[in-house]
Amino acid sequence: MFKVIQGRKIRLAIVGCGRISRNHFGSIEQYPAELELAAICDADSGVLQKYQQQYGVKGYQQMEEMLAQEELDAVVLCTPSGLHPEQTVLAAKHRVHVITEKPMATRWQDGLRMVKACDEAKVRLFVVKQNRRNSTLQLLKRAVKEGRFGRIYMVHLNVFWTRPQAYYDTAKWRGTWELDGGAFMNQASHYVDLLDWLIGPIERVQAMMGTLDRNIEVEDTGVLNVRWRNGALGSMAVTMLTYPKNMEGSITILGEKGSVRIGGVAINDIQHWEFEEPKDYDEQVKEANYETTSVYGFGHPLYYRNVIDVLRDNAKVETDGREGLKTLEVLIAAYISARDGNTVALPLEY
Repeated sequence: MFKVIQGRKIRLAIVGCGRISRNHFGSIEQYPAELELAAICDADSGVLQKYQQQYGVKGYQQMEEMLAQEELDAVVLCTPSGLHPEQTVLAAKHRVHVITEKPMATRWQDGLRMVKACDEAKVRLFVVKQNRRNSTLQLLKRAVKEGRFGRIYMVHLNVFWTRPQAYYDTAKWRGTWELDGGAFMNQASHYVDLLDWLIGPIERVQAMMGTLDRNIEVEDTGVLNVRWRNGALGSMAVTMLTYPKNMEGSITILGEKGSVRIGGVAINDIQHWEFEEPKDYDEQVKEANYETTSVYGFGHPLYYRNVIDVLRDNAKVETDGREGLKTLEVLIAAYISARDGNTVALPLEY
């Protein structure tokens, strides 16, 4: 049984105070009656001091020291992806729940190790997939679940964003195989998640990837073909070379009885919504669209709502380690396919 936290605030620590951590600091601030930021951890003393002063909490440069000194309920991992496995195992050792940013790991075996460590320690492993909470995708998920498309024939996703060389040059770990991953693993991870979450289990993938312009180890551009077990076919095009700024994050689903396209810079604009049989919530389509200047969307606070409810034993977890593995499996299969020039069947292990 997992430990239930009742009658007090849930004590959290943020590990890694970089780019994405702002979404987590902001989300914690939205639940002052439920959540307490108890500590922060960052290897950079200058960054650590800045956030210590801003939030008035104790800071640590070593996660292990923090876990030994503080009474924590959960740690939030906003560190480079390749560090997530060791940090998750360390937190589990201290019987502390883990909330990790995407991707949960850069290697398949590491993802499995994370799930096993948390299972054995009887702590929760939450994998952040905040895009699922976007209003546009919630409507799309409902339409799929209700079978409004009939048989789904074709699915296509575009992630046409830009990451200039200066972005990769801000930290040595960016653009590396070990700690970061490329355009698919890092920037497009939430879009890869939609392949399984919306359409269902994948039968096989075929990918081609290239490092066309940036001075990095990993790919800045790639394409992916997908066949689902339900017979649907699909594709995905990803690049970080779009000129001069982020252009599009989109998904199109074409089915027997319906067609939908959600576009915008980050799947925030329902551009086509047409079904054979109308439903009352079709009127909500225009209301679901929203303006965003961030590719992250506004789903982090909603994701934290589920974390709180799960730790209070008031809800089921939406995206745990096993959900995270579904995305990681597709990513690893895509990289294997691109490396070997083969079509790769799923699951990776039988």
